[in-house]
Amino acid sequence: MKACAKAAGERLPLVRPTAGQPLARSFVNVTRLSSQHETRSLVSCSVRVSENTTHRIEARAENIFPATKDHVAKATDAISTGQVIAVPTDTIYGFACDACSAGAVNRIYEIKGRIQTRPLAICVADVSDISRFALVDHLPHGLLDSLLPGPVTVVLKRGENSILERSLNPGLDSIGVRVPDLDFIRSIARGAGSALALTSANLSGRPSSVSIRDFEDLWPHCSYVFDGGVLPSGRAGSTIVDLITPGVYKILRDGIQGRKTTAVLGDFGFVEAS
Repeated sequence: MKACAKAAGERLPLVRPTAGQPLARSFVNVTRLSSQHETRSLVSCSVRVSENTTHRIEARAENIFPATKDHVAKATDAISTGQVIAVPTDTIYGFACDACSAGAVNRIYEIKGRIQTRPLAICVADVSDISRFALVDHLPHGLLDSLLPGPVTVVLKRGENSILERSLNPGLDSIGVRVPDLDFIRSIARGAGSALALTSANLSGRPSSVSIRDFEDLWPHCSYVFDGGVLPSGRAGSTIVDLITPGVYKILRDGIQGRKTTAVLGDFGFVEAS
């Protein structure tokens, strides 16, 4: 109910069950209404308060926009105010928020139904930004520029001087970092002046999303959903590689660019962890 009201931009009455009637079931249906310039959604929230009574709210939600440069400022403003948005990347759709906002990070976990012991990656605008959040001095010059931007997540030590919110991945001294090969999300990170906490736009354990329709039941939980169309790379996600140990790499997930990643690392004299 709250999500439906938030998506519609209206204050809507909270429906409560009468005494002795527990809240039995709620669900959200979303219907897309397309126009030439933007996509709007009709959000239908139904809450069953008894076996015989269902209260229904329908509200128009103007929170879905094309993932174009015209809407970067809207996305940046949402990130800067601690909100969660859904965005395309160069692999799959993701939920993003300010990685330095504990409240926003917790909200992503709530939306996904994900346990907080499972880490989130971060996205930065440029390769040169990585050193603000992780240790890179042990890596040979040019290595990161050879891997990124692209569909690769590099796992590095966070470091004592990292400006990341400590509630992000508590108990871990490492962080996965992405620089996607997509101007839209990089422009958001650049405009926000921060790293974006980034994770796949789906319920935990469900298939990844290559179109916004794949996660339409979660639209009302995002301040904005930015539509980049059907993404061509499939559902494999980025290649994840651990580069914490000097001269050694470990592929944690093969992803869509595993072979190319290992070839680049070999060119720089890296060997695979035994």
